[in-house]
Amino acid sequence: GVKLPAELERKMGLLKSSQVLPAPSDAAKREELTQLAAELEGMYGRGKYCPPAKPTECMDIGQLSAVLTTSRDPQELETAWAGWHSISRPMRGKYQRFVELANEGAKELGYANLGELWRSKYDMQPDAFAAELDRLWGQVKPLYDSLHCYVRARLTATYGKEVVPPGAPIPAHLLGNMWAQQWGGIYDLVKPANAVLPGFDLTTQLKAKGVDELGMVRYGEGFFSSLGFAKLPATFWERSMFIKPRDRDVVCHASAWDIDQKDDLRIKMCIEINEEDFSTIHHELGHNYYQRAYNGKSTLFLDSANDGFHEALGDTVALSVTPAYLKTLGLIDQEPPAEADIALLLQTALDKVAFLPFGLTIDKWRWEVFSGKIPPAQYNQAWWELKRKYQGVAPPAARSETDFDPGAKFHVPGNTPYMRYFLADVLQFQFHRALCQTAGQKGPLHRCSIYGSEAAGDKLGAMMEM
Repeated sequence: GVKLPAELERKMGLLKSSQVLPAPSDAAKREELTQLAAELEGMYGRGKYCPPAKPTECMDIGQLSAVLTTSRDPQELETAWAGWHSISRPMRGKYQRFVELANEGAKELGYANLGELWRSKYDMQPDAFAAELDRLWGQVKPLYDSLHCYVRARLTATYGKEVVPPGAPIPAHLLGNMWAQQWGGIYDLVKPANAVLPGFDLTTQLKAKGVDELGMVRYGEGFFSSLGFAKLPATFWERSMFIKPRDRDVVCHASAWDIDQKDDLRIKMCIEINEEDFSTIHHELGHNYYQRAYNGKSTLFLDSANDGFHEALGDTVALSVTPAYLKTLGLIDQEPPAEADIALLLQTALDKVAFLPFGLTIDKWRWEVFSGKIPPAQYNQAWWELKRKYQGVAPPAARSETDFDPGAKFHVPGNTPYMRYFLADVLQFQFHRALCQTAGQKGPLHRCSIYGSEAAGDKLGAMMEM
């Protein structure tokens, strides 16, 4: 109730809302919550599926995900899907207790539950934020519905009506991804029959030119230099991890780091010479340049406007990795003809548009779990009801309350809020459009690259510094 100057009031609010997992003040409960959080994340990290017929040939998430992307045998796909989803069953009781303790910590900070705390980070009331998400989803849903209908028809043509019934939810194991969150893995099954294809393979081109891991990162730095940003410090090249070490296990999931909140910027990544990692490097460096841009602010303001901004920034930069940009770098000889745009746009849609409802579903489920609307006895049933409602997907095998399918996605046992990714999926196209307009680009937005535009760089830098 104390009236504070605006900046101080904001800092006090950030101190309270910045926690993802507020612990109860009771020391024993605090220790129990810490233990549960570590156990849940550890259970996910150790997860492996060992086929009963070959119990010594266990597969981790990377190997099982490769099956989902490459196999076209529905039975093999179902086995891999069900195998991974079996790893989360033992988490169920621990997660229930985790929710009870986390809610207790949130209530001590003045929130109704942990979900309300998470929704309070977006400069509006928690209920208003939930309503805004529904409004955004209402705007993009028709595009998703069209993509869903098209992909289902192609899958029905591939697998038959018995496997993919027309007019019904798509079986989740057939979409090329363990969680049906992005569908690029089945592009070969759904590409337009008579479409003109882009006609180049960036992975092949990179290898033919002898580009190594450091060379991949140099291309990313060059993109930002072309916008007028200062080069990365020497320590970035000395202290980052670009190559998977041979002498120890590491987390290869690409990430960007700001060690001293000044200029000790690094990326941690096991770079492969391929098209996906070329784009990922541009994304990760987006985080680093953002971190550097606001390094003059006071401690509590050393972050993006909200967590959706940081993810969107990296993706915005990656949207400029267009054929025109690749031609400028000399990585391809010529741009694909305009007729190839449909194939390129479909590839984008399978990742970006397909992701939208998935980005909503995880936290929609968690918010209702935290509030008690979804009781523990209905954890799995409610999960699949939400996935049917938003994604239009169904499990390939019968599920029950002995299963805990939400736990098969890292962000649930890892307690990482997920709505940032939905926001980023929307924001990045708004950012890209504004930057392309600033760069004076004409023509279709999907062909725009802001590479070389210092005007766009100035505008981007000013936003990141705020």
